[in-house]
Amino acid sequence: MEEQHGMKRREFLASSAGVTAASIVAASSTPAAAAPTDKLAIDGGAKAVTATSSKGPRFGEAERSQLEAAINQDHLFYWKGPQTTLLIERFKEVTPLEHVMTCTSGTAALHIAVNAAGIQPGDEVITSTVSDIGTVIGIIYQQGVPVFADLGPSTLTLDPADVERKITKKTKAIIAVHLCGNPSKMKELRAIADKHKLVLIEDCAQAWGAKYQGESIGMVGDIACWSLQNSKHITCGDGGVVASSHPVYGPRLQLCGDKGFNRSEGKWQGFGTNYRMSETQAAVVAGQITRLEEIASTRARLGDLLTVGIQDIPGIAPHEVAKGDRCVYWFYMFRIDPDAFTCDRATFYKALRAEGVGCTTGYIRIPLHRNPVFLNHAFFNGHWPIKEQGLTNMDYTKVDIPEAEKILVTGMRVFIHESNTDEQMRQSAAAIRKVASHYAK
Repeated sequence: MEEQHGMKRREFLASSAGVTAASIVAASSTPAAAAPTDKLAIDGGAKAVTATSSKGPRFGEAERSQLEAAINQDHLFYWKGPQTTLLIERFKEVTPLEHVMTCTSGTAALHIAVNAAGIQPGDEVITSTVSDIGTVIGIIYQQGVPVFADLGPSTLTLDPADVERKITKKTKAIIAVHLCGNPSKMKELRAIADKHKLVLIEDCAQAWGAKYQGESIGMVGDIACWSLQNSKHITCGDGGVVASSHPVYGPRLQLCGDKGFNRSEGKWQGFGTNYRMSETQAAVVAGQITRLEEIASTRARLGDLLTVGIQDIPGIAPHEVAKGDRCVYWFYMFRIDPDAFTCDRATFYKALRAEGVGCTTGYIRIPLHRNPVFLNHAFFNGHWPIKEQGLTNMDYTKVDIPEAEKILVTGMRVFIHESNTDEQMRQSAAAIRKVASHYAK
């Protein structure tokens, strides 16, 4: 079998208990495609997935119109720029937060948030080890300490109970990562943050259009951050947004993203990096954000259809979405019980690909804390000043995040895009059922 980190069948079943299709009431009346009975495509049989997508040009008239307007301006600077102003207005229509700062990337947005939150040398920030390193870059640059908590087995988001276990007198903030567009358990995390007087930051990089209990993502935390990198739901190639209605942190966002300069008063009131977004980037997003609801609702429906089709397959744990939430599926992750099949995950993956399913194994190759830069504490040209100065005793070689490790070695990632069709999802579910049946013990 492929590497399993000692994960046995009873552990898998226990960790995956409670996985439901609660978020798919609207789709539940659609029957899953019947499981094909012929031999696997990898062995010469017919493919299960024959439906094709309707993918067209990613950018259109809305973006073109705003870009033309920008080109006709006499400047392309963000401050009071018409494109930036329009983008912020349209962003607030989706997520009504008071203070909004556009910036150069999702990583920049998170760095701005951590700076605005007042993270100081040695302060600890609890977050997920299954994420892009951009989630923690800002923490490290502010000389804070990333502390990794474990994840829910099928939500892929922070386990609130483990977050609370990781809190110390040095803890200053929590960054909840809405991985793949699945809302974190924000009610529980908000309660923990309030109890311990912590700043709660939402990493919404993969969650454009997601909803937590019917409300736009980003509304529960003190600060929320989005990415506009090319692979995200909406994009300008690279860019970001950071927003807040907090009376203290909100007004700091512009300062922290614009070198500490208060442009309204013409004063240097803090210290920050230059993370300003240009008017041309803002123009593209201002045009594209008008299609966000269509993109988000389509992805949500497609992912939920896949859950309907695979929820009862022995040895398969679907992606868990809480009732009342909307996951926008930047990707869809289901997990394989390593003891339920006669093949390893690599073989299961090859069989699915042969059936025509757009998928891959896992997400990131290893958790963040297992990367050499963490194991060697080598963040600043081979050094970590705060550790060398005794401001932290963190040793990432001793960190153990068991469920996150298991997720990465048992997960199978299915690609979801708004150009996919319902039939593709039904056929993909049938393909998973076909492969699982073939290799079942």
